[in-house]
Amino acid sequence: MQVDGERPAGDAGCRLDGVRIWVVEDDPEWRGMVVEELEYHGADVRGIDSVEALYRELAVDRCDILVLDVGLPGEDGLSATGHLRRMDGMGIVLVTGRSGTADMAHGLSLGADVYLPKPLELPVLVAALHSLHRRMSQSSPAVVSPGEAVAAWNLRSDGWDLHAPNGKVLTLTAAERGFLRELFAVPGEAVDRERLIAAVTDQPWDFDPHRLEVLVHRLRTRARNATGIVLPVRALRGMGYMLVCEPIPAA
Repeated sequence: MQVDGERPAGDAGCRLDGVRIWVVEDDPEWRGMVVEELEYHGADVRGIDSVEALYRELAVDRCDILVLDVGLPGEDGLSATGHLRRMDGMGIVLVTGRSGTADMAHGLSLGADVYLPKPLELPVLVAALHSLHRRMSQSSPAVVSPGEAVAAWNLRSDGWDLHAPNGKVLTLTAAERGFLRELFAVPGEAVDRERLIAAVTDQPWDFDPHRLEVLVHRLRTRARNATGIVLPVRALRGMGYMLVCEPIPAA
């Protein structure tokens, strides 16, 4: 156990400055301890008590790494890992009391990057997060693929960052990323609403179509505020949306 006020001698090199880490854990005491420890190491931390609450957060925001407990009420961490692995660029650390080899293999096969058995010492968690973030940074250069570039606008960091012609950047939410990836894949072509809705939610049958207009309005506003340039996305009545091939000048 770690005594209050004491820090391991080797933790100075395990800084997590600015890394966005969400801790999904239903035990409030343990969750609070993890959040406090990660904040001490410089991380931007958010504590969440269930997978359902996590999905609500991901609808409007994103993180770099999830620390996900397996034994959660409602949907458990293993089931969530299978769904979340489709969100490229996000690290997943599973924490669980199931320490058997078969359980570990199952968790890793579902897409977890790290599997840590309980009881877990906080310095071990910090070191694992530091190592994972370093690997992610080294393996995810800002590369612009041919299908993701339109004029001087482009998506980078696996589609999470929208770069404007003037070099300014807007970090996207999960829904915004899904929406823009569909448009950037076919510049100058109409993308129907059904396809776009499927790209922004895992439950398109429960998605109110009017929410798509709200998403686009907010995205345009955020892009304009962040870059000073109008995002070149055009609504096509009765059809959907299109990414025009030339940037729309600011009004």
